[in-house]
Amino acid sequence: MSEKSKILIGKIVAAQGLGGDVRVQTFTSEPSDLQTLKIENIDLKFIRTAGRDVAICKISGINDRNAAEELRGTELFINRESLPALPNGEYYQTDLIGMTVIINGEEQGKVESIQNFGAGDILEMESGKMISFIGANVDIEKGIIVI
Repeated sequence: MSEKSKILIGKIVAAQGLGGDVRVQTFTSEPSDLQTLKIENIDLKFIRTAGRDVAICKISGINDRNAAEELRGTELFINRESLPALPNGEYYQTDLIGMTVIINGEEQGKVESIQNFGAGDILEMESGKMISFIGANVDIEKGIIVI
């Protein structure tokens, strides 16, 4: 799988209990989305939600806490082609990373990451500057976001 086709959807952050279960910080809309996504290179089974962005999961072959602890920090990826198409005006965050932001005709730089602290998505620029995504017009083909 090429780097461009890999989508990061979660990260193992801790062991859960003594039986080898793991806590997964999810980057999906809902932690339960892990039930339907095909994780690459790991046979992961969703067990339950444990918070707004945390899922408790079981990984095939991992049967004790020590083995689960060794997986801490493991990033979970899916193949880009397995994502459903989105309606007009909606975007996967991964598609916005690297796009150029323009405000009032002036280039602000490229998007490095996207944050959300509860009031809407914030574009974090390579310079460290934070810009609200609210009201943005996105042109995927040209690679620009106009605010």
